Amino acid sequence: MKHIILSILTAASLSSCATGPGAQQGAVIGGLGGAAVGGIIGSQSGRGLEGALIGGALGAAGGNAIGNSRDRQRRYY
Repeated sequence: MKHIILSILTAASLSSCATGPGAQQGAVIGGLGGAAVGGIIGSQSGRGLEGALIGGALGAAGGNAIGNSRDRQRRYY
């Protein structure tokens, strides 16, 4: 449960830095997906929380970049 709460908080805080609607949505989806995958991979080594945090941060950053790129293509900025 701690993993999910921390993942949501991380994604929400990173999505506030996004510029357009696609970047915000990408940051949230990427953060949640990254946290889930990072938590699963991290739990295999006994460090699920760290894996979820790192995965959430990287996923949010990647999702933000992809969403921002799509916003620029659609000219939403």
